Amino acid sequence: MSLTLYVDGARLRGHLTAVTDRLPDLVPLVRGNGSGLGNSRLALEAQRIGADVLAVGTADECGQVAGLFDGDLLVLAPYRPFAPKADVSRERLVHTVSRLDDLDDLLEADPTARLVLARMTSTRVHGLSARELRAAAHRLTEAGAGTPAGPTLEGVLLAFPAAGPGRLTELHRLGHDVHASGLPTTTLWVTNLGEPEVLAARGAWPDLHVRPLLGDELWLGDEGAFSVRAHVLDLHRLERGSTFGEHGRAIPRRGHLVVLSGGMAHGIGLEPPTADLSLKARATSLARGSLDAAGLVRSPYVVDGKQRYFAEPPHMQASVVYLPEEAHVPEIGAEVELRVRFSTTTFDRTIVS
Repeated sequence: MSLTLYVDGARLRGHLTAVTDRLPDLVPLVRGNGSGLGNSRLALEAQRIGADVLAVGTADECGQVAGLFDGDLLVLAPYRPFAPKADVSRERLVHTVSRLDDLDDLLEADPTARLVLARMTSTRVHGLSARELRAAAHRLTEAGAGTPAGPTLEGVLLAFPAAGPGRLTELHRLGHDVHASGLPTTTLWVTNLGEPEVLAARGAWPDLHVRPLLGDELWLGDEGAFSVRAHVLDLHRLERGSTFGEHGRAIPRRGHLVVLSGGMAHGIGLEPPTADLSLKARATSLARGSLDAAGLVRSPYVVDGKQRYFAEPPHMQASVVYLPEEAHVPEIGAEVELRVRFSTTTFDRTIVS
């Protein structure tokens, strides 16, 4: 009675090895729920493919992976004096710094700290301006950067938008800022650049060392390696107008209620805000809103070849979908397919073949 993620282990590992062969200095990224696979499992895979650096989202996540991965750990959340400290040795820890005040605080707390400087990009989330990069270069020189008693600058971090044109142009412009700042580095750690863009950047600007940070696009790049399934927990045949559920709803026409494993505790029915503002996306949202108002919300459960509607909002650990009378009814105990967003789904079990 579980929500289960099935993984074709050989296919997954073959994919990871192939990507690593094409991008030998990639930086695997693990954070949150580990792309649905778990940070611990991904840390072991990063170790297997020979990565020298593993990027994590927050300092708290270091403790989950430090004992499973031997290399350095890059914390992407910008260093803040009030934030929790990472549970890992200073020699392995690489901080991200996005403010000059925080750079001063870090160097005071740890004069030999290892760090990357985040340059502000068009995402406008964290980062230093071109002027602040020059100021950071001056402060690092004063602190003895490059000497045994001083800090070590590992490069500059550039977090690009996840979609849209112009990212290579922006990379070139920001790379010029790094060169003009006087910072003693040519290494650019980049997020949200696809493999073709990384290879194009390396070909165009061979004097820059571009290191891509890859998360879901690495771990989930071969969609055929994964299958999500839920158990059929119960079946109920109801006549039109019969009431059911916690809110006393009436069934629209004769059919079946299928009770399936997986609910809100697993992330079922939870959907992040859309970032697509196109006319097509707006029309889709409008149509979905009309269906929502009519009590018709499409679920991720695929029964008899179709993605079925929720009969009511998901329960904590189970969901109920409506199945028309003419559809093939699965047996209790059978498994049905789900189409879920891995980064927001928690599985009861992960089975790797």
